[in-house]
Amino acid sequence: MDFNEFCQLALKLKNLPLPGEESHYKMSPQLRIEWMKRNKVRDANPKRAGVMALFFPDQKLQTKLLLILRKTYEGVHSNQIGFPGGKEEKMDRDLLETALRETQEEVGVPPSGVEVIKTLSEVYIPPSNFLVQPFMGIYPSPQPFVLQESEVEQLVEVFLSDFMDDSNHIEENLTTSYAKNIDVPAYRLNGYTVWGATAMMLSEIKELLRQVL
Repeated sequence: MDFNEFCQLALKLKNLPLPGEESHYKMSPQLRIEWMKRNKVRDANPKRAGVMALFFPDQKLQTKLLLILRKTYEGVHSNQIGFPGGKEEKMDRDLLETALRETQEEVGVPPSGVEVIKTLSEVYIPPSNFLVQPFMGIYPSPQPFVLQESEVEQLVEVFLSDFMDDSNHIEENLTTSYAKNIDVPAYRLNGYTVWGATAMMLSEIKELLRQVL
C-alpha cells in the first residue's frame, strides 16, 4: 500500500477502541492463557518496558513495518524477533519516552521523526516478568537506520501487505522458556517465526488496521 494513503487511513485508528486481550489470546498458547487466568499480573510487581511498532515508507513509497532480530545472549528473549524498545529507566518521564528513547538507541530513529498514532494494550511476559506497553507510530521521512550492534542482529522490514496476509498466520511446535514441544500460534514474516508477546501485539495491530484499510 502507498504510504501516504496508509497514513491517512491510520489516523482513523486514534478513535477506535482497543481489541485488547481478545486479540492477544488469538496468538497465545493455551498454557499462557490458563496462566493469565490463574494469576494477577500486578501481584508479580513486574518491570516496565515500552516498545514501538513503527510503520515507514521504503524507497518506492510502499508501507513497511519495522521489526528487529535481537542478538543471541543469556536471556529468555535471545535471538527473537521483536519491536524496537526496552526497559524503562528512571530518567524516562513515561513509557512513551521509554519506547522512543529505546527506538533511537536501537535503530537510530529520532523521537522527533515519529508521529505516535495509538497507545496499544499492555502485554505481560511471565518468563521475564515484564509488563510491556506498545505504541504504534509512523515515520514519514525515514533516514537510514543505524543498528545498535550490542542489541540488534539485523532489521526485519515487513511489507504491510505481507503482514496483513492471513496465509502468514501459522502454528509451530516450539520449545519455550516455560514448556517443551508445544504448539504455538505465530506469524511467518520475511522467513522468521514471530511468536510470543510480539505476535500478541501484532494481532491487536492487525485487528485495528482491518477496520480502516
